[in-house]
Amino acid sequence: MTVRLVLDCDTGSDDAVAILAAAGHPGLELVAVTTVNGNVAVGHVTDHTLRALDLAGLDVPVYEGAARPLVRPDLPVPRAVLNKDSDFHKHGLGLPEAVSAKREGHAVPFLVDCFMDEANADVALVAVGPLTNIALALALEPRLAERIPRLVVMGGAHGNGNVTAAAEFNFWADPEAAEAVLSAGIREVVIVPLDATHSAPLTAEDCAAFEATAIGAAAAGLIRHRLATDQAARASAAAPVHDPMCVAHLVRPDLFTSAVEAFASVETTGVRTLGQLLVDTRPWRAEAANATVALRASPAVYREFLREAFA
Repeated sequence: MTVRLVLDCDTGSDDAVAILAAAGHPGLELVAVTTVNGNVAVGHVTDHTLRALDLAGLDVPVYEGAARPLVRPDLPVPRAVLNKDSDFHKHGLGLPEAVSAKREGHAVPFLVDCFMDEANADVALVAVGPLTNIALALALEPRLAERIPRLVVMGGAHGNGNVTAAAEFNFWADPEAAEAVLSAGIREVVIVPLDATHSAPLTAEDCAAFEATAIGAAAAGLIRHRLATDQAARASAAAPVHDPMCVAHLVRPDLFTSAVEAFASVETTGVRTLGQLLVDTRPWRAEAANATVALRASPAVYREFLREAFA
């Protein structure tokens, strides 16, 4: 059975691979894409998203969303200080220029209207950027927490982070939004942290296996860019490609080989721990489990999903 999804993203290279995979996999139907400030400023995010969808030949609505975090004026360390947008990210990820355009209106009311519509009761929400849009949508319409049937989130780290020792970028970029979403009471939440994504990295050999189609060749180019720039790849010649793993989970429930049911929360005030994902599995904890947290993934299943998407 085909799984329908809305993708909320801050399109950099791995988000673009996720878009291409969602467009190409026969078991998935991409309903819409919403964009959010994160990897790059939201205008660049929207442009990258349109480029990826056009390349895939997929005509779905794209709604631009939040241009800044939920309560902060900028990232905890402003983008201009931490990591200026690179030429690669400012000039379209190497993808052809978009011919389509974003829809009128903002992503947040779209998300509310989409998930409050009974016709979309089966649509999964996959969030692979900061959770600002979703937190705003839940604030605008609290009943949304009961209407979203499944939320899959790329964010956090049970072990080491990547932007700080404690925090992964998406949760660090807007910790208040991440905490608001995880505490909202959405019925099924799956968190895919760095622990899972780093357990199934991709290689140059994988890229070669994807190149039989136009979207596969584009995905391979994006993954090769990660191989050339990712710190993990410098030591192992393999790089984690985080965001497509959330999309893969929708059609391959066997993807995760280790996961825990836990009470998950996000630190919003710590000096050294801002944005840290806290995974509380203590049997005597006061709070009930609110998420499934993936810890490891099968490299074979992940590669098989991507090969199917790019065939």
